[in-house]
Amino acid sequence: MNMMVKTTDLALLQKVSAFLWAEAALLDGKDYDAWLALWIPEGFYTLPIGEGDDFDNQLNLCHDNDRMRRDRIQRFQQGFSISSAPPARTVRTVSRFVIDAVEGDTVTVSSAEQVVEDKFGRQRIWAANVRHVLVASGEGFKIRNKVVRLLNSDGMLNSFSYLF
Repeated sequence: MNMMVKTTDLALLQKVSAFLWAEAALLDGKDYDAWLALWIPEGFYTLPIGEGDDFDNQLNLCHDNDRMRRDRIQRFQQGFSISSAPPARTVRTVSRFVIDAVEGDTVTVSSAEQVVEDKFGRQRIWAANVRHVLVASGEGFKIRNKVVRLLNSDGMLNSFSYLF
């Protein structure tokens, strides 16, 4: 493995990492309106169950387009979701950033995420491999796709009152 990385690649990795850390902070802070603003309208937020990449034709915990993301956030914010009453508090760590591809203004990056959830005085830890497809814009990046592969997605899961 060649451990030498071009300076421009390091600069891109820094920018991508900063963007993903900022996204994590928005989610922990439940600043869902700001999180929605990170997305391009045609993007998808997906939590698949098990393996596979044909998200339109497989079982997923969620596979949200723009409208479904906004509806999910509205349920969280208005308390119409049984899983969001009361909402869990979260602290997440995002790390192990790897830029998988750069094609024009599109960057595909893989990372690892751990989310510690605190609800009803009980803490749970969730771990996931995450893939973002980001589009560079004048303001930084926008999210085209986000796929969160929970390690135990095909096991026993609880309802979530937050996003990954």
